[in-house]
Amino acid sequence: MLSTSADIVPATHELKTLSNNNITLHANGKKTIVYFFAPWCQVCNFSIDNLQSVYQKNPELNVIAVALDFVDVEEVKKFTNNHQLTFPVALGNESVKVDFQVMGYPSYYVLNEENTIIGRSLGYSSEIGLYLRSL
Repeated sequence: MLSTSADIVPATHELKTLSNNNITLHANGKKTIVYFFAPWCQVCNFSIDNLQSVYQKNPELNVIAVALDFVDVEEVKKFTNNHQLTFPVALGNESVKVDFQVMGYPSYYVLNEENTIIGRSLGYSSEIGLYLRSL
């Protein structure tokens, strides 16, 4: 887990999801994992299934995936379909990448119920590792 200050509250971003709904990158009173990925990232391909498993086993936890650095929406849809993701997948942009200081993929951010970043991680994470980071 990378160090983070308990005072960091990210700017609110509203993004489009693959299902063409609007989603806000905000905790909304629930502990939330925001997962930044790129569809071409091999480590993302290995780790996203762990995130899906954590999401399915922990209904008290919010999960939002944000695609960055993609060529087109079809590339993101293919990635999502290949992994049978059931949590929201948003189409990110450079502004989100800069505000969250995403330096590589995959990047995980844990937000507490008040929308404060309480942890972040870069790279592969096991299912148990993801769950423990969210506690």
